[in-house]
Parts: sequence; C-alpha cells; structure tokens
Amino acid sequence: MTNSKCKTQNLFITFEGIEGAGKSTVLKGITEKLKERKIDFIVTREFGGTEIAEKIREVLLNYHYAEKMCNDTEILLAFAARAQHLNNLILPALKAGKWVLCDRFTDTTYAYQGAGRIVSSERIKIIEDWVQHGFKPDLTLLLDLDVNIGLERVKKIRKLDRIEVEKSEFFERVRSGYLEQSRNDPKRYRVLDGSKPLDNIIHEAVSILDEFL
Repeated sequence: MTNSKCKTQNLFITFEGIEGAGKSTVLKGITEKLKERKIDFIVTREFGGTEIAEKIREVLLNYHYAEKMCNDTEILLAFAARAQHLNNLILPALKAGKWVLCDRFTDTTYAYQGAGRIVSSERIKIIEDWVQHGFKPDLTLLLDLDVNIGLERVKKIRKLDRIEVEKSEFFERVRSGYLEQSRNDPKRYRVLDGSKPLDNIIHEAVSILDEFL
C-alpha cells in the first residue's frame, strides 16, 4: 500500500535522525517552500499526531518511572500510537489528495528500539506488517549528525525526555541503525549532512523534493 511516485502524486514524506540533527527545523523550512509552490499538505509527528496517539506519547516520553519500561512495551506502545495516527490522520489526508510531512515514522522504531535497544528487526517487522499492511513512506530524509553534537544541541534547548537521557552509546547504535536502513533502501532514503548550515540543508532537501514536482 505504498504511494507510486509520479509528478502529480500526493506524497508521504518522513524526516528521521537522532536528537539534535535538525530534522524538525528542516521540515519547517521545507513547508515554506511547499507553500510557495501551492502544494496542499499537512505536517504531523510521531509519537503522536492524533488525540489518542499524543496521550500514548506522554506515556512513552514524558515520565521518568521508578519502574523500568520493558522493550516490548515500548515497541507495542509505539505501534499503538502509529495505528491511530495512520488510520485517523495520515491515510485520510493522502486519500484527500494532500501531501503528508511527518517528523519520524516506523524507521524510528527500527533505529531506536531495534538498533538502540538491540531488538531484532524481524520481531519489529511482524508488528509493522500487522499495523501497516505494507504501507511505507514515498521519501525519507535522514538528517545525519555526530551523536555528541546532536545531544549537546538538545541539552541547550529543553529538558531531556525518558529516551533522550540514554547514554551516548545508545545513540551511536541508533545512528548506525539509521545509516544501515538508508543503505538497505537507497531508493526511498536521502541522507543529508546535519552538520552543514541550515540554509544549505534546506536547499538540498528542496532540490530532492523538486524531483517529485
């Protein structure tokens, strides 16, 4: 249930990367370019995107529990939020002819819970197939950045959430997991250097989108 790539096709585009890589900022910059081109689109995020999914996000991120959340719980909650998001926002928007720009999607689960938590991708794929029925993004922009630089950026702007407090070794595995996904799916992925000036990254991302316009 993927979207075919044609010049007039509405698109599902996801933005991925470790904390502090700049994906949210780049996404915002791209929306201005899409407005100039009069593209009808919505912007959403994971975890979250709908009322119920946002409540699940709170459980996943906003609380530091005395009780340790097990890996299976984290993955199942992520996909529970994704099921709500997909069925109640993403798919209806695409059906209505809109582009959907999403800050994180299933690749995040493979990177963070798969590579980061060291959970086999085979286990995650079982749940992905159940929830998504083969649905994937048309394009994924991966903002790649040195882990320590990214974490320092985040620490300067906000209090760290339950996942962001993990050690740098965890995020090194996450970064490696993202890069492995990009190598395994080069037609969908475009890797952008998150250390470049923001304007340069946005220009590069817009050039990639122009392939679809």
